[in-house]
Amino acid sequence: MKGGFMPLSMVNPGEEVTLMAIHAGYGLQSRLFSMGLSPGVKMKVVKGAPGPLVVLVRDTRLALGCGMAHKIMVR
Repeated sequence: MKGGFMPLSMVNPGEEVTLMAIHAGYGLQSRLFSMGLSPGVKMKVVKGAPGPLVVLVRDTRLALGCGMAHKIMVR
């Protein structure tokens, strides 16, 4: 884990984490921000791979593709 961060795609179901950074281009960052994913937000992984990763953010469930989840750094 670089700097104590790891990709969201590596988090086990049931774990709660804090979003630290998004390592993606402007378009994906903007899309994730509009979904409520911004640095400092707490989220809980509901379902991991295979298939889309499902996270609970502010009482809302979001499904993220593995590629997207791999660009979201959490602690």
